[in-house]
Amino acid sequence: MKGMTIAGVVLIVLGALMLAYQGITYTKREKVLDIGPIQATRETEHTIPLPPILGGVALAGGVILVVLGARRA
Repeated sequence: MKGMTIAGVVLIVLGALMLAYQGITYTKREKVLDIGPIQATRETEHTIPLPPILGGVALAGGVILVVLGARRA
């Protein structure tokens, strides 16, 4: 049952990261003006929020998988 333990550790790490960062931010570039050789662009930042409950569920699920994997080994 080594796969169960590895999956649990991955979930623990992902859950901790989700609780620490609470969102993914990315930058999007858009053309605003394009007249011949003149170009103007605008950069806007967008954030995809990650609810803390999702990180907590992933963390708890990872702990459960690690415990179950250790019991079966």
